[in-house]
Amino acid sequence: MSRIEEINKRKTFGIIAHPDAGKTTLTEKLLLFGGAIQEAGAVKSNKIKKSTTSDFMEIEKQRGISVATSVMAFEYRDKQINILDTPGHKDFAEDTYRTLTAVDSVIVVIDVAKGVETQTEKLVEVCRMRNTPIIVFVNKLDREGKDGFDLLDEIEIKLGLKVTPLSWPVGMGQLFRGVYSLYEKNLILFSPHGKQEEEDIFKINNLEDPLLENKVGKNAANALREDIHTLVSVYPEFNRDVYLKGDLCPVFFGSAVNNFGVRELLDCFVDIAPNPLARETEERSVHPEEEKFSGFVFKIHANMDPKHRDRIAFLRICSGTFERNTNYYHVRQEKNMKFANPTAFMASKKSVIDEAFPGDIIGLYDSGNFKIGDSLTQGEILHFKGIPSFSPEQFRFVNNTDPMKTKQLNKGLDQLMDEGVAQLFTKEDNGRKIIGTVGALQFDVIQYRLKNEYGASCDYEPVNLYKACWVSCENPVTMKEFVTRRKKDLAKDTDGNLVFLAESAWSLKMAQENHPDVEFHFTSEF
Repeated sequence: MSRIEEINKRKTFGIIAHPDAGKTTLTEKLLLFGGAIQEAGAVKSNKIKKSTTSDFMEIEKQRGISVATSVMAFEYRDKQINILDTPGHKDFAEDTYRTLTAVDSVIVVIDVAKGVETQTEKLVEVCRMRNTPIIVFVNKLDREGKDGFDLLDEIEIKLGLKVTPLSWPVGMGQLFRGVYSLYEKNLILFSPHGKQEEEDIFKINNLEDPLLENKVGKNAANALREDIHTLVSVYPEFNRDVYLKGDLCPVFFGSAVNNFGVRELLDCFVDIAPNPLARETEERSVHPEEEKFSGFVFKIHANMDPKHRDRIAFLRICSGTFERNTNYYHVRQEKNMKFANPTAFMASKKSVIDEAFPGDIIGLYDSGNFKIGDSLTQGEILHFKGIPSFSPEQFRFVNNTDPMKTKQLNKGLDQLMDEGVAQLFTKEDNGRKIIGTVGALQFDVIQYRLKNEYGASCDYEPVNLYKACWVSCENPVTMKEFVTRRKKDLAKDTDGNLVFLAESAWSLKMAQENHPDVEFHFTSEF
């Protein structure tokens, strides 16, 4: 198969939602349809001990939430589907924002009872800024929820999206009978907890067809006819070109936990979702059809397999063909590297690959060479844009509670910080370590992973800080004077860069006024 055919086979997308909307369950069912797994796991169930494929970290299994992006690939209808399942919790939004730079489209999952929630709004805003094509899946139709039209209004108003429903529910909750697919002109009958069978699907091109009443009853049939008449007159007809520009969002209804409405979503996704798209760099636009290889690192994960202490860099391939055991240029470090064991993913399961193509996400075993945002090329200097930098909002001192495990603690902190979910600062005056994160839950995750993956234990102590600012100055004498005067407020980050720790907005303002020649930067990429 030619390289262009390989590119056209690929569809890479992310699944985003507020926590508990059913995002990880939907991922499981998509994998089930793709034949990638034999049995779907339960995200929260005391009876079923099997955990979901995408929630592979131990803390995810215990809490029933996703705390790290996981990557899964499968084949469906001769297409290579790459799914990135992202954390929904706001404390892990940083990981999700970065992941959105590596996908070509997204599916947004919305709970029919709760409607559009705050985290969904924030994530969709990031997608809209990039004009990412969006499909909406309204989930949990087997439960009582909001009226379909009210939900569509809410999606348009709160998310700022223009929608067009491609399926529509017949009843809801106790009266839920199934969905009518406007995309395929099919009626799909619902059977709770049963596998959706072919005999439950009926071709109905004309809603006056007596078969409709025969299958759902007179009242439900009449309600559906009225709803569809309203939909057709109020909402625009689906247009793929408008969808690909990010200006029109198809909406599907279903129940992921019951495996219902998922096949219709997947079939439409395969038909309409974009193939790998061009990526912008500071130097130029990079197109997938180009012959020369390029890609960027959007995520780093330590200890995907705790037994082997492996550290994996997730690389999105943007152009050309990536080949195993071939030298590629690491732009930031200005050196060539080759990779003996590049891997494809099924969450925590990995398999070595010989080649990969634009749209693919591959894992590179890494001993500390990569940082988030790094570029790999065949020699060209490229810096990919749009990978957000992390600015801590919460700070705590970290204390070693087991002096015998100091080495393990330091190693664990170094590796976990490389993942980009938190930053470590070492104070200049007393050497105490401070962790800065975007959300409080990150502290629990770091503490848990240090204990379970590195055998190190720590606790936290509050520290009253407002902001961490990186500092620079062209005049070495001025800089030295600043360091001498403000030593108690200074720390070094893991790269040895000098950081000013401001206790309040007022103290930061005073420092800027008292040291006009020193520049204060709010991201580390200055």
